[in-house]
Amino acid sequence: MTEHRIELDSSSNAIWHLLLDHQKATEEQLYEAYEEHERTGKSFTSVLYNFEIISEPELLRLIAEDVSAEVVNVSELSISRELINKITPAIARMYGILPIREEEGVLYVAAQDPMNYRMIDELHYVLGQDCRIVIASPTEIEDALDFYYPRDADSVKEVLSELEQSGFGVGGDDEDIEQSEDDLEEMASEAPIVRFVDVILYQAVKDQASDIHFEPFSDEFKIRYRIDGALYEMAPPPKHLAVPVISRLKVLSSLNIAERRLPQDGRIELRVAGRPIDLRISTLPTQYGESVVLRVLDRSVVDLNLDRLGMEEGMIKTIRELIHRPNGIMIVTGPTGSGKTTTLYSGLKEINSVDEKLLTAEDPVEYDLDGIMQLGVRESVGMTFASALRAFLRQDPDRIMVGEVRDLETAAMAVQASLTGHLVLSTLHTNDSAGAITRLIDMGVEPFLISSTLVGVLAQRLVRRVCTSCKSKYEPDDKELKLLKLSREDIGDRQFCYGKGCANCNQTGYRGRVGLFELLRVTPEVQDLINQRKPTAVIRNQGVKEGMTLLRQSGIRKILDGVTSSEEILKYT
Repeated sequence: MTEHRIELDSSSNAIWHLLLDHQKATEEQLYEAYEEHERTGKSFTSVLYNFEIISEPELLRLIAEDVSAEVVNVSELSISRELINKITPAIARMYGILPIREEEGVLYVAAQDPMNYRMIDELHYVLGQDCRIVIASPTEIEDALDFYYPRDADSVKEVLSELEQSGFGVGGDDEDIEQSEDDLEEMASEAPIVRFVDVILYQAVKDQASDIHFEPFSDEFKIRYRIDGALYEMAPPPKHLAVPVISRLKVLSSLNIAERRLPQDGRIELRVAGRPIDLRISTLPTQYGESVVLRVLDRSVVDLNLDRLGMEEGMIKTIRELIHRPNGIMIVTGPTGSGKTTTLYSGLKEINSVDEKLLTAEDPVEYDLDGIMQLGVRESVGMTFASALRAFLRQDPDRIMVGEVRDLETAAMAVQASLTGHLVLSTLHTNDSAGAITRLIDMGVEPFLISSTLVGVLAQRLVRRVCTSCKSKYEPDDKELKLLKLSREDIGDRQFCYGKGCANCNQTGYRGRVGLFELLRVTPEVQDLINQRKPTAVIRNQGVKEGMTLLRQSGIRKILDGVTSSEEILKYT
């Protein structure tokens, strides 16, 4: 049988082995289901049902036997308000649980992810009483959650209200007191703090935030989410919660909670309503306490697939041709947060096969890609991009990804790797594709080495999508057209769009983001210009002459298609 690589979350993986152990499916059937799951993005269990490998009632029965629990039919139950109130809306959705009944002080809850053993251990502390899991249809649980815990429930304010009523931590300028590690751990484990942090994380995942900022100031403690590239502040919690909340985050990420003078980096892995969420944590000592930023990596939101990045078909075809070359350097460029890493990972996933050796050096490793050797750069111990590349060349790789070309040493190693028969993928911080060539020359790389190794440069930006729920059309005025360098003839009878603002987009008029792309192929003509050290503008003009679509042009197409607004395009291109 052909060797396969699978990337399933722990619960789906447990179901895979459960079916094999009970001889309900063959490995070949499961591999076929996995491939369909990868291709369509449908959940692994729904594919199992569609392929008629097993029915949902039968799978629920198998899971119940495995975890020694009963199966219940949620749709036939009438759950009292008293029971519902035992779990806050945020906690119910965070863990994907529904209270079913209470017997002798034990709360029985139906769980969407009953094979998540870490969650089961946590529930005792989060809910403050003994819990038992019962098995039910995840769809029925989701419907019941929608009914009993409406999505517009103001959960953050509810938990803050609970904290104030309980008087937790009132009256302390905790930043000025040196607390012991035991004291900090005890504070971080208090049920109100555990619940509050869970609510913050759930809300961030629900709103598809990319980052969460915890910022202590002299007289307040701010929490902000970055959604679609813009920061939004939530209702600020009391100042005295800063130390216990930040200590809780450090406990979750196994950082040293007593160390508050030095920056620390870590990682939190959790599941929210059955979805695997990866959080990267960075702490920074400031004048008024530790500032913490969490980078939210939600694998169910990021789709590592070239076909779904929003590029035009011709561009995707060209990129596929470039990344399948046996050697050369392919660069993705753009500012921080423009989606460069997602594009590179999508390319890596495309070329990842059993007969290829792939190595990556990243700072940090953002997603675990099965079958690819990934190395986290740590400059503090001398593990730089350049030293990683040097080590890679002794590991017999076929393709290499370097997170970023930051200096001449890294650039020189990438050139050497390319010249010795390897494809190198990397990123640069430049404004456009042609600017990447000038940047390499400025670093000190010889033009003849660039022209002989570089195969293409992809520049990209992320702009916000106009919210489809409140999208409105309007006629642009002459001033707006002039800024975009468009005429009335260029737009014809098409109208521009903007978002009025609604509940779905938090009154911003935008929801989600879309990519703008500019691909420069290094053709013989472009190679000549590089060798002559021609300026960026000359190389860009040659690219346009050969059919390159500029970022601004890509943006204008998105405006005319009603995908984004002229405001976004003028801001980012």
